[in-house]
Parts: sequence; structure tokens; C-alpha cells
Amino acid sequence: MQNTSPIDNPVQDTDAFLNVTSSVSGKKWQRRKVDARAAETIVQREGCHPILADILVSRGVTADSFHSFTQPSLRDALPDPSVLKDMDVAAQRLADAIAGGETIGIFGDYDVDGTVSSALMSRYLTALDVPHAVHLPDRMTEGYGPNLPAFDGLAEKGAKLIVTVDCGATAGAVLSAAKVKGYEIVVLDHHLMETVPDALAIVNPQRPDDLSGLTELSAGGVVFMTLVATNRALRKAGHFKDRKEPNLLQWLDLVALSLVCDVMPLKGLTRTLVAQGLKLLQDFDTCQVGNPGLRALAAMAGAKGRAQAHHFGFAVGPRINAAGRIGHARLAYELLSSDDPATVETLAHRLQSLNGARQDVEAAVLDAAIEQAEARGGRDVAAPLVVAEEGWHAGVIGIVAGRLKERFDRPTIVIAFEGDEGKGSGRSLPGVDLGEAIQQAVKAGIIAGGGGHPMAAGVSLTRAQLPGFEAYLAETLSAAVGTSRAERAFLLDGLIGVGSITRDFCDMVELAGPFGNAAPEPRFALEGVRLRHLKVLKDKHIALTVEDGMGRTARAITFGCIGQPLGDFLQAAADGRQVHLAGRIKPDDWRGGNAGQFHIEDAAIF
Repeated sequence: MQNTSPIDNPVQDTDAFLNVTSSVSGKKWQRRKVDARAAETIVQREGCHPILADILVSRGVTADSFHSFTQPSLRDALPDPSVLKDMDVAAQRLADAIAGGETIGIFGDYDVDGTVSSALMSRYLTALDVPHAVHLPDRMTEGYGPNLPAFDGLAEKGAKLIVTVDCGATAGAVLSAAKVKGYEIVVLDHHLMETVPDALAIVNPQRPDDLSGLTELSAGGVVFMTLVATNRALRKAGHFKDRKEPNLLQWLDLVALSLVCDVMPLKGLTRTLVAQGLKLLQDFDTCQVGNPGLRALAAMAGAKGRAQAHHFGFAVGPRINAAGRIGHARLAYELLSSDDPATVETLAHRLQSLNGARQDVEAAVLDAAIEQAEARGGRDVAAPLVVAEEGWHAGVIGIVAGRLKERFDRPTIVIAFEGDEGKGSGRSLPGVDLGEAIQQAVKAGIIAGGGGHPMAAGVSLTRAQLPGFEAYLAETLSAAVGTSRAERAFLLDGLIGVGSITRDFCDMVELAGPFGNAAPEPRFALEGVRLRHLKVLKDKHIALTVEDGMGRTARAITFGCIGQPLGDFLQAAADGRQVHLAGRIKPDDWRGGNAGQFHIEDAAIF
């Protein structure tokens, strides 16, 4: 369907860029290959900057696809929702319930995607004055996925039709039990599944008999498609003859938030949904449109300028997740569902506080996990890393797994034990399908349960199963880990001068966005610069000034580098020696104006 993307298979030159064969990160620098003639055609036709043309061409954009790529249209990208298996059944049942004034139950997950999906459903039903009840499980007491007591609770509030969002695809036993009790269940999910549970409808592009090809959708994306289909069914039935039809586009910022925070590949329909959601929000400094709760959290995080995908991933998302990790996801759901300024302000402050508590808990678990990881070979071992401990907070193990993966360049699973029972969360490397490996481990009886995506997954197991699980991962995935490491290079979009580090340059590059998974943000190299005025910030970051051979200067920063190879290299290079730097150009929101800042991600000897 609308799922292909010109940036799926980036091609790079095989020669080392700037002769960097082994940088601080251990990677070879390579430049993305550019068809000079194709780039020149775009420059001549569109009058765009040559660097932007190079960026686009290196990602497969042509002069003919320039406008559709830089100005993605939902009208062109959105397929008929009926291409999803069971969609027509789900939409018609929802439409009948809405028309009949039935109470509808919503059962969500406690992460960003599940919380956002629940809020999206609730906003739609609220706009139609449909009674509904929402249940988000407690991570610690209920765990992941549907459970019968929660369904019973929704039924007590009048809901016999229950919609599960971001969960349910693998809950066969619970759904069968719910059917026996007379509940009608519609599952809106996107997680991997091998068998199809018994339910009224299961809309999931990952189900084995779904031919839609829309596997890059988050649960929020699936919910949006379902609302499109439901709106259509209601329109066909004449439901909107005497009432206003909801404008689904007003909620695209929530859809985009779910897609970015669930790290879905930004290509095809998914890319267009994110682009349109960001366009809806406009500018964090001057506009007050879009979801009030989303904007309040962005403000708490200090987000400035035009809304971009990284604001979702690094500012808003963690604060929403803090509710489900340290408190209760209900807080985040209520924030995203409310339009009352006082309520939004109060809830945003509570989530900000919870996020601070989450960071403290996370830091303690991370320190202990790093000790275990180093004892297990650190970066020197090309096998999945498994660390486990009694009493680790289950709400932060996914974040810690991601940090360990980045630090040690290995797929990582972090397991929190409570007595004999353990719950784990994993993050993987490109090309290493962790979700599939875990599913096979469950089928083989190696662990009690688990599953997920290629890049992120969860597990449940006993202490007795831990050694066998670790051995199974090493045997199954070590070769893929080695291949992933060997094939990855630090890809660069070219060489720039210090004078290009400006806000204007950032705005120009952003025309190739939004950036995220499968849509890499452009990275550039600075050649032979010297480092001046180096400062350590908050004992973990480094800020400095870069200076070229003509005395031109620009601000630069790198985050979380103290005690890491990159931080050690930069501190050693502060003696005035020349170095190569690689990274991204960002606006300098603190100085404002046209100021830019270079975000250092790698470095090498000149």
C-alpha cells in the first residue's frame, strides 16, 4: 500500500570520509552517496539549497517526487481503512454502538502509545456525546495486557462492548473468557502475533492474515484508521444529518505523538501522519493550537520553536511515560483528554514531578546495571546482554535497557525480579530481531512469556529459566549482533563550515523531515577544528566552542558524555589540537535569533 519509502535503503560511499576509518565510536565515517546530476536537477527546478538537494537525493528523492516528499499529503497517503483485516466489522459495531447510545469500554496500555490511543478514542466519543469508561492497568499490580477483572469493572459501568488499544493481540485466554461472559471485544493493536484470538474483531496490521502492509502503524495509528472507518459508517447511516461530524484531523498531533514515541518507521503513511501532526501544532513559542496537555508538557520540558519529532521523543514522551512507570497512567490519560486549562496545568505539574522521581529511580538502576554489564564483558562481547536484579523498579527497566544498548552496543534485556518471578524489557540493534527471538523462546518453553517488536520486546520468566534464556539468546542472536556491528557505519551527509551552524541552516534541513526511525536526521562533519572554552555541565555534559582555521567560531555541545570515550576525547583535545567532529546542527534556543549549535555525536583525530 502506501508503505514504501525512498529512504529505506540508503547507499553510502565505501571510502572512509575524511579518512576516518575508526572514530571514537569505533565506526568508519562514510558519506551518503549522491547522484550529482539528480541533485542539480532539483536545484534548478525548485531553487532549493544544494545541500538540501544532496540530502534528498541521497535518500532516494527525485525531482518528480520532490513536492510529494517535502509536502506530504494525507489525502494522497491515506489508504481505504478497509484494507485492514476486520476493520469493517470493528467500524460497523462501533458505529452501531454510537448510534444506539451504548456505553463503550476502552482498555488501554500504560505506555505512551496506549495512553494516547485511549485519549484519542475518548476524545472521539466525547465529541459525539457517547458514554464511555476507560481503564488503564497499573503496571505493578496488573501488568501488561487485558485482564478479566478489569473487563468486569468496565461492564459494571455499563460497557458490554470493550475496545482494547495497544494490547489484546496475544491475550487469547482472556478474550475467550470475556466472550463466555458475554462481552464483545474489539482489539485495536499493532504488536506481533502468530495466532488470531477469538474476538468480535481484531484490527492489527501484524496479524498473520492481514494483507494491508501497514505494519509501520502504532496503536494510535490503528485507532485513527478505525475512527476514519467509523466516521464513514456513521455518515453512511445518516448519523450526521442533525449533528456535527467530528473533524478527525484535529487529533493528528496525538497520532503523531504515538508514532514517534513508539519508534515506528517514519515512511509512507506513518511519515505523513507525523508531518501533519507536527504541522497542526505549529510553533511552541507563538501558537496555542493542538492538544493542550501535549503543549503543557512540551512547555515544562522547555520546548521552543517549531514543533519537531524530537520534541515528542525526548520531551513530551518521557513525561507521559513517567505516569505509567512511577505513578499511574491515568494521570497522563486525563491530561491528554482534558481541555480545561486549570486541570491541564495541575496534571502537567504532577507529571513533571513524577518524571523527576523517575529519573532518580532510573539513575540508581542504571548504575547497578552498568556494573553487571561491565562484568559481563561490556562492549567486547558480541552477544545480547542480560542483566537482572531483585527489587529493580519495573517501571524504568525499558529505559535502562535502551541506555545500556547504546553504551555497550549490544541488544540488552533488563530484568526486575520480585521473588522468583521476573519481568524484563529489551532493546535491540538494527538487524537483530529481538521480538521474534523472544516469541520463539516462549514457544520452546525457555521462558514463560514475552514478545514485541524487532527493536523492543518484553519477557516474563522465573529465576530458574534465566541461565537457559541467556544461553539461548547468545546462541540465536550473536551472529546477527556481529553482522549488525560490522555493517554499521557513521553515515554523514557532507562537510560543512563553522559558518553554517545557524538556525537558518536548521530550518532549511528540516524540509527533509520529519526525522526519526527510518528517517535519519542529516549529520555533518566539521574538518580540522579546534576546541575552545570547554565546560562540563551538570557533571555529565560538555559545552564548548569550535574554531576553524580562519578564526570563525560556533557553539557546540554533547550530552551524557562524561566518563564515556567521547567525553574523554574532547577533554583531551581541549589543548588546541585539531580534530574532526561529526553531528547535527540545531537551533540555539537559549541565545535565540539566528544562533545555531553543533550537537557532537562522534569525533576523530585530524
